[in-house]
Amino acid sequence: MLTEHAKVMKALAAAGEIAGRKKLQKMIYIAKKLDFPFYEKFDFHFYGPYSEELTCRIEELCALGFLHEVKEKKSGYMQYRYTLTEAGEQFLRHYDWDMPGLAECMQAMNEQNARFLELVSTVLYFEHLPKDEVKEKIAVLKSKQRYTEEEIDEAYAYIEALRSRCHNKTRV
Repeated sequence: MLTEHAKVMKALAAAGEIAGRKKLQKMIYIAKKLDFPFYEKFDFHFYGPYSEELTCRIEELCALGFLHEVKEKKSGYMQYRYTLTEAGEQFLRHYDWDMPGLAECMQAMNEQNARFLELVSTVLYFEHLPKDEVKEKIAVLKSKQRYTEEEIDEAYAYIEALRSRCHNKTRV
């Protein structure tokens, strides 16, 4: 019944703690693009791919007491930290399935900052285009972020590294 909610919880459990709503959105989007079975619909917004469905799921999981959300003031804005609660861990025990490679990928992404994951997710959003066109889109759509050519190349290399880590693993 709450299968899609449980998948998000599984991702959070694998990461341990995720600091920031934007970072959480990007991590789930990237995992989806790596063929993990996340089915939330994502559209392109100011900070890159964004899912209203995912936002609703997170709010529901917090309301159910399965996720713990901590708000902290950081440099003039509110940052949110997410962890699984004990009730969330107990709930996950009712799901007898595994997502091989998810833990490793979520942990690797969680080591990155939100700015870099925003770039990675933007590259993946436009991956159907030639690399030069993706770079042009990033220059226009992300002009305030001032991503460099080197950072864009790092994003492409990071995507390939994640794909090789998570490749050929059985999915749910």
